Amino acid sequence: MRFPLLAAAAASLVCSATAAAQTAPATELSKLIEAKLPAVMPKVVAWRRDIHEHPELSFEEKRTAALVADHLRKLGIEVQTPIGKTGVVGVLRGGKPGPVVALRADMDGLPVTELVDLPFKSKVRTQWQGQEVGVMHACGHDNHVAILMGAAEVLAGMKAQIPGTIKFLFQPAEEGLGGAQAMVDDGALTNPAPSAVFGLHVWPNEVGQIAIRQGPIMAAAGNFKIIVKGRQTHGSSPWMGVDPIVVSSQIVLGLQTIASRQVNVAYLPSVITVGQITGGNRSNIIPDSVVMVGTLRTFDDNMRADIAARITRTAQDIARSGGATALVEIDKGGLVTSNDTSLTDRMLPTLRRAAGGNVAFINPVMGSEDFPVFAKNIPGVFFFLGVTPKGKDPATVPTNHSPLFFADEAALLTGVRTMASVAVDYLSMSPTKKGGN
Repeated sequence: MRFPLLAAAAASLVCSATAAAQTAPATELSKLIEAKLPAVMPKVVAWRRDIHEHPELSFEEKRTAALVADHLRKLGIEVQTPIGKTGVVGVLRGGKPGPVVALRADMDGLPVTELVDLPFKSKVRTQWQGQEVGVMHACGHDNHVAILMGAAEVLAGMKAQIPGTIKFLFQPAEEGLGGAQAMVDDGALTNPAPSAVFGLHVWPNEVGQIAIRQGPIMAAAGNFKIIVKGRQTHGSSPWMGVDPIVVSSQIVLGLQTIASRQVNVAYLPSVITVGQITGGNRSNIIPDSVVMVGTLRTFDDNMRADIAARITRTAQDIARSGGATALVEIDKGGLVTSNDTSLTDRMLPTLRRAAGGNVAFINPVMGSEDFPVFAKNIPGVFFFLGVTPKGKDPATVPTNHSPLFFADEAALLTGVRTMASVAVDYLSMSPTKKGGN
């Protein structure tokens, strides 16, 4: 195993803490943003509630995309749609020459039935993998869309003073279905090409707090499937067959020893989770096979390859010991969300100003994102916006993807201010690039 990345991450935090101690002074553009926020925020709240009440699954965000596109057109922003099936791209060309920057928000909901008692609670139901399910913005993407719509209105209202071009990326299918790549494949990062990209995600930190780190901030995620093949028999006579349910249970436990006992936990974290097991249809029948589906989270490609090999070996050897067989399929996985060191340092004073100084530095998060697809060839910065209401303990509130996930709308103001601010500050501090407009 190699350790330089861990050392670099530690040094990064020290550097970040120094930069964070500085707050960007108010500028004419930041004052202009502040002056425009009061008129925009009631609309942002209304958009967020409307989108929350009408969530759509990945690549089905037609209503949301139409709402976004209509809003951007009314602001005089150039609109490109559909990009990536149901995505929307807006281009705002400032009144002064300068580079191009991109701001991204994801739009899709999840197959989760909402249990939060809200006046705008989702009652949407649809089909997902052959089953009728509820649909909910359990990951908070409704907030992301409303925040970026608000930032677009603020920035469009100061177009003449903006030194460059701003691209708004409203992305479909962030929830593991490749929406970012679909947008890139459709030219979302061309004509004009941005030189940096920013994104945020609501998170159960204290309301209005911005949480960030340099380097790896979210894990790369991939899926695996294990099919355990036994031999079907009567439940009263297990010795007459091979029980794939028992074997699968042993495999689940065996997989946990990979992350806890077989890889160097002091190097970088990893997680192996089996999230779905399917097998059998009666209490008195031992089935012929069991299917397990899970996720693998890592921060290093070599570690991922090593763990993938161990998953395969563990499943097959345990199955063989019980007289069964195991077919293991592991996909190549996504990308680590990693914040560009230089750009993060440059923008920390802006983040601090936008959040009123409430910036926290965090450890890497095992959740994953497809934001790094946009930042694969250009610098990117991704940060979290706290939405836990005051008086609530962030450590105990329901988290993203829970049917009880709740986002305090008080955070929306910080979100709009921050997204608008990182765009204009980046453009203002970047050297003028010919042809940027």
